[in-house]
Amino acid sequence: MINLDRVKHEFNKFVDTFDSNDGKIRLKIVHTYGVVAMSKYIAENLNLSNEDIELAQLIAYLHDIARFPQARDFGDYRDYKTFDHADLACQMLFEQGMIRTFIEDDTYDSIIGKAIKNHNKFSIEKGLNQKELLHAQLIKDADKLDNFRVKINHDFESILNTTKNKLENDVISKEIYNQFMSNQLIISSERKTDLDCWVSYVAFIFDINFPATFSYIKEHDYINLLCNRIDYKRIDTLEAMEKIRIHALEYIEKWGKK
Repeated sequence: MINLDRVKHEFNKFVDTFDSNDGKIRLKIVHTYGVVAMSKYIAENLNLSNEDIELAQLIAYLHDIARFPQARDFGDYRDYKTFDHADLACQMLFEQGMIRTFIEDDTYDSIIGKAIKNHNKFSIEKGLNQKELLHAQLIKDADKLDNFRVKINHDFESILNTTKNKLENDVISKEIYNQFMSNQLIISSERKTDLDCWVSYVAFIFDINFPATFSYIKEHDYINLLCNRIDYKRIDTLEAMEKIRIHALEYIEKWGKK
Protein backbone atom coordinates (compact mmCIF):
# COMPACT_ATOMS: atom_id res chain seq x y z
CA MET A 1 0.00 0.00 0.00
CA ILE A 2 1.46 3.36 -1.05
CA ASN A 3 0.85 6.33 1.23
CA LEU A 4 2.03 9.39 -0.68
CA ASP A 5 1.56 11.64 2.35
CA ARG A 6 4.01 9.46 4.23
CA VAL A 7 6.42 9.44 1.29
CA LYS A 8 6.35 13.24 1.07
CA HIS A 9 6.78 13.60 4.84
CA GLU A 10 9.78 11.27 4.93
CA PHE A 11 11.33 12.91 1.87
CA ASN A 12 11.08 16.31 3.55
CA LYS A 13 12.65 14.90 6.73
CA PHE A 14 15.54 13.56 4.66
CA VAL A 15 16.23 16.79 2.77
CA ASP A 16 15.96 18.81 6.00
CA THR A 17 19.30 17.27 6.95
CA PHE A 18 20.91 19.20 4.09
CA ASP A 19 21.53 22.93 3.68
CA SER A 20 18.64 24.32 1.63
CA ASN A 21 20.53 27.63 1.31
CA ASP A 22 22.93 25.82 -1.01
CA GLY A 23 21.71 26.52 -4.55
CA LYS A 24 22.43 22.96 -5.69
CA ILE A 25 20.48 21.45 -2.79
CA ARG A 26 17.57 23.81 -3.33
CA LEU A 27 17.58 23.01 -7.06
CA LYS A 28 17.22 19.28 -6.37
CA ILE A 29 14.42 19.76 -3.87
CA VAL A 30 12.42 21.76 -6.41
CA HIS A 31 13.39 19.33 -9.16
CA THR A 32 12.15 16.33 -7.18
CA TYR A 33 8.72 17.91 -6.75
CA GLY A 34 8.73 18.79 -10.43
CA VAL A 35 9.42 15.19 -11.39
CA VAL A 36 6.65 14.00 -9.07
CA ALA A 37 4.22 16.30 -10.90
CA MET A 38 5.47 15.21 -14.33
CA SER A 39 5.26 11.52 -13.36
CA LYS A 40 1.64 11.98 -12.37
CA TYR A 41 0.96 13.88 -15.60
CA ILE A 42 2.41 11.16 -17.84
CA ALA A 43 0.86 8.29 -15.87
CA GLU A 44 -2.58 9.87 -16.03
CA ASN A 45 -2.15 10.58 -19.75
CA LEU A 46 -1.40 6.88 -20.23
CA ASN A 47 -4.61 6.04 -18.35
CA LEU A 48 -2.71 3.92 -15.84
CA SER A 49 -4.35 2.51 -12.74
CA ASN A 50 -4.40 4.54 -9.51
CA GLU A 51 -1.85 2.09 -8.14
CA ASP A 52 0.57 2.79 -10.99
CA ILE A 53 0.00 6.55 -10.79
CA GLU A 54 0.90 6.49 -7.10
CA LEU A 55 3.86 4.18 -7.74
CA ALA A 56 5.17 6.55 -10.41
CA GLN A 57 5.06 9.41 -7.91
CA LEU A 58 6.80 7.34 -5.23
CA ILE A 59 9.61 6.54 -7.66
CA ALA A 60 9.87 10.24 -8.54
CA TYR A 61 10.34 11.20 -4.88
CA LEU A 62 13.21 8.74 -4.57
CA HIS A 63 14.92 8.84 -7.97
CA ASP A 64 17.44 11.58 -7.09
CA ILE A 65 17.87 10.91 -3.40
CA ALA A 66 21.63 10.42 -3.85
CA ARG A 67 21.96 13.84 -5.47
CA PHE A 68 21.84 15.43 -2.02
CA PRO A 69 25.02 13.84 -0.64
CA GLN A 70 26.57 14.35 -4.07
CA ALA A 71 25.93 18.09 -3.91
CA ARG A 72 27.02 18.33 -0.28
CA ASP A 73 30.23 16.34 -0.64
CA PHE A 74 31.34 17.34 -4.16
CA GLY A 75 29.37 20.43 -5.20
CA ASP A 76 29.17 18.78 -8.60
CA TYR A 77 26.40 16.79 -10.32
CA ARG A 78 28.59 15.20 -12.97
CA ASP A 79 28.35 11.48 -12.26
CA TYR A 80 31.46 10.64 -14.26
CA LYS A 81 33.47 12.95 -11.98
CA THR A 82 31.89 11.83 -8.69
CA PHE A 83 29.68 8.72 -8.58
CA ASP A 84 26.66 7.29 -10.36
CA HIS A 85 23.81 8.85 -8.42
CA ALA A 86 21.26 6.24 -9.50
CA ASP A 87 23.45 3.37 -8.34
CA LEU A 88 24.08 5.07 -5.00
CA ALA A 89 20.35 5.75 -4.60
CA CYS A 90 19.69 2.01 -4.96
CA GLN A 91 22.38 1.25 -2.38
CA MET A 92 20.89 3.74 0.06
CA LEU A 93 17.36 2.45 -0.46
CA PHE A 94 17.82 -1.29 -0.73
CA GLU A 95 21.21 -2.22 0.72
CA GLN A 96 20.96 0.20 3.64
CA GLY A 97 17.23 -0.42 4.07
CA MET A 98 16.12 3.18 3.62
CA ILE A 99 13.22 2.14 1.37
CA ARG A 100 11.23 0.87 4.38
CA THR A 101 11.16 4.45 5.68
CA PHE A 102 8.99 5.37 2.70
CA ILE A 103 6.93 2.21 2.24
CA GLU A 104 6.60 -0.84 4.49
CA ASP A 105 5.37 -3.19 1.77
CA ASP A 106 8.15 -4.75 -0.33
CA THR A 107 5.79 -5.68 -3.19
CA TYR A 108 7.07 -2.88 -5.43
CA ASP A 109 10.77 -3.10 -4.55
CA SER A 110 11.87 -4.62 -7.86
CA ILE A 111 9.94 -2.07 -9.92
CA ILE A 112 11.21 0.85 -7.81
CA GLY A 113 14.79 -0.40 -7.92
CA LYS A 114 14.86 -1.04 -11.66
CA ALA A 115 13.28 2.35 -12.42
CA ILE A 116 15.70 4.31 -10.25
CA LYS A 117 18.77 2.35 -11.37
CA ASN A 118 17.98 2.96 -15.04
CA HIS A 119 16.69 6.53 -14.94
CA ASN A 120 20.08 8.12 -15.68
CA LYS A 121 21.54 5.41 -17.88
CA PHE A 122 22.23 5.89 -21.60
CA SER A 123 19.79 3.08 -22.30
CA ILE A 124 17.50 0.93 -20.17
CA GLU A 125 18.88 -2.49 -19.35
CA LYS A 126 17.49 -5.54 -21.14
CA GLY A 127 15.36 -8.19 -19.48
CA LEU A 128 12.93 -6.05 -17.53
CA ASN A 129 9.37 -7.29 -17.21
CA GLN A 130 6.50 -5.20 -18.55
CA LYS A 131 5.81 -3.30 -15.33
CA GLU A 132 9.49 -2.65 -14.63
CA LEU A 133 10.01 -1.32 -18.15
CA LEU A 134 6.93 0.90 -17.96
CA HIS A 135 8.10 2.64 -14.81
CA ALA A 136 11.71 2.85 -15.99
CA GLN A 137 10.51 4.65 -19.13
CA LEU A 138 8.08 6.81 -17.18
CA ILE A 139 10.65 8.16 -14.71
CA LYS A 140 13.09 8.80 -17.56
CA ASP A 141 10.53 10.96 -19.36
CA ALA A 142 9.35 12.74 -16.23
CA ASP A 143 12.94 13.48 -15.23
CA LYS A 144 13.67 14.98 -18.64
CA LEU A 145 10.54 17.15 -18.60
CA ASP A 146 11.50 18.79 -15.33
CA ASN A 147 15.13 18.99 -16.37
CA PHE A 148 14.06 21.25 -19.22
CA ARG A 149 12.37 23.52 -16.67
CA VAL A 150 15.50 23.45 -14.49
CA LYS A 151 17.80 24.44 -17.35
CA ILE A 152 15.51 27.31 -18.31
CA ASN A 153 14.89 28.73 -14.83
CA HIS A 154 17.88 28.05 -12.57
CA ASP A 155 21.23 29.85 -12.47
CA PHE A 156 24.09 28.54 -14.57
CA GLU A 157 26.34 28.12 -11.53
CA SER A 158 23.95 25.63 -9.93
CA ILE A 159 23.36 23.78 -13.20
CA LEU A 160 26.80 23.68 -14.78
CA ASN A 161 29.34 25.22 -12.39
CA THR A 162 29.91 27.94 -14.98
CA THR A 163 28.95 31.54 -15.74
CA LYS A 164 26.61 33.13 -18.26
CA ASN A 165 29.56 35.03 -19.77
CA LYS A 166 31.55 31.86 -20.36
CA LEU A 167 28.60 30.15 -22.01
CA GLU A 168 27.98 33.15 -24.26
CA ASN A 169 31.55 32.99 -25.57
CA ASP A 170 31.88 29.21 -25.68
CA VAL A 171 31.92 26.86 -28.69
CA ILE A 172 30.18 23.61 -29.60
CA SER A 173 32.59 20.82 -30.46
CA LYS A 174 32.23 19.28 -33.90
CA GLU A 175 31.74 15.81 -32.44
CA ILE A 176 28.81 16.85 -30.25
CA TYR A 177 27.20 18.87 -33.04
CA ASN A 178 27.38 15.89 -35.39
CA GLN A 179 25.97 13.55 -32.77
CA PHE A 180 23.02 15.87 -32.22
CA MET A 181 22.29 16.23 -35.92
CA SER A 182 22.35 12.41 -36.15
CA ASN A 183 19.58 12.21 -33.50
CA GLN A 184 21.93 10.78 -30.89
CA LEU A 185 21.64 11.11 -27.14
CA ILE A 186 24.94 12.52 -25.90
CA ILE A 187 27.13 10.70 -23.38
CA SER A 188 28.14 13.05 -20.57
CA SER A 189 31.80 12.04 -20.55
CA GLU A 190 32.15 12.91 -24.26
CA ARG A 191 31.23 16.56 -23.79
CA LYS A 192 34.23 18.86 -24.15
CA THR A 193 32.81 22.35 -23.52
CA ASP A 194 30.10 23.92 -21.41
CA LEU A 195 28.04 24.52 -24.55
CA ASP A 196 28.41 20.82 -25.36
CA CYS A 197 26.61 20.26 -22.07
CA TRP A 198 23.90 22.70 -23.09
CA VAL A 199 23.42 20.93 -26.42
CA SER A 200 23.23 17.60 -24.59
CA TYR A 201 20.21 18.91 -22.67
CA VAL A 202 18.41 19.67 -25.92
CA ALA A 203 19.35 16.16 -27.04
CA PHE A 204 17.12 14.73 -24.30
CA ILE A 205 14.44 14.68 -27.00
CA PHE A 206 16.17 11.69 -28.61
CA ASP A 207 15.37 9.55 -25.55
CA ILE A 208 11.63 10.17 -25.13
CA ASN A 209 9.26 7.24 -24.67
CA PHE A 210 5.70 8.66 -24.67
CA PRO A 211 3.73 11.03 -26.95
CA ALA A 212 2.56 12.98 -23.89
CA THR A 213 6.16 13.95 -23.20
CA PHE A 214 6.65 15.32 -26.70
CA SER A 215 3.36 17.20 -26.39
CA TYR A 216 4.41 18.79 -23.11
CA ILE A 217 7.77 19.89 -24.54
CA LYS A 218 6.02 21.43 -27.54
CA GLU A 219 3.23 23.12 -25.54
CA HIS A 220 5.73 24.72 -23.16
CA ASP A 221 8.10 25.77 -25.97
CA TYR A 222 11.04 24.21 -24.12
CA ILE A 223 13.34 23.96 -27.16
CA ASN A 224 13.09 27.65 -28.04
CA LEU A 225 13.38 28.70 -24.41
CA LEU A 226 16.47 26.56 -23.92
CA CYS A 227 18.13 27.76 -27.11
CA ASN A 228 17.24 31.40 -26.45
CA ARG A 229 18.53 31.52 -22.89
CA ILE A 230 22.11 32.22 -24.03
CA ASP A 231 23.19 35.26 -26.05
CA TYR A 232 25.74 33.57 -28.32
CA LYS A 233 28.59 35.98 -29.09
CA ARG A 234 30.34 33.87 -31.72
CA ILE A 235 28.76 33.80 -35.18
CA ASP A 236 29.72 30.16 -35.76
CA THR A 237 28.12 29.14 -32.47
CA LEU A 238 24.98 31.15 -33.17
CA GLU A 239 24.61 29.52 -36.59
CA ALA A 240 25.17 26.03 -35.13
CA MET A 241 22.58 26.59 -32.41
CA GLU A 242 20.03 27.78 -34.96
CA LYS A 243 20.52 24.57 -36.93
CA ILE A 244 20.19 22.59 -33.71
CA ARG A 245 16.99 24.46 -32.84
CA ILE A 246 15.40 23.81 -36.24
CA HIS A 247 16.42 20.15 -36.18
CA ALA A 248 15.00 19.68 -32.68
CA LEU A 249 11.68 21.33 -33.51
CA GLU A 250 11.30 19.24 -36.66
CA TYR A 251 12.12 16.06 -34.71
CA ILE A 252 9.49 16.82 -32.06
CA GLU A 253 6.90 17.64 -34.71
CA LYS A 254 7.58 14.33 -36.48
CA TRP A 255 7.82 11.94 -33.55
CA GLY A 256 5.28 13.67 -31.36
CA LYS A 257 2.57 12.58 -33.78
CA LYS A 258 3.44 8.86 -33.63
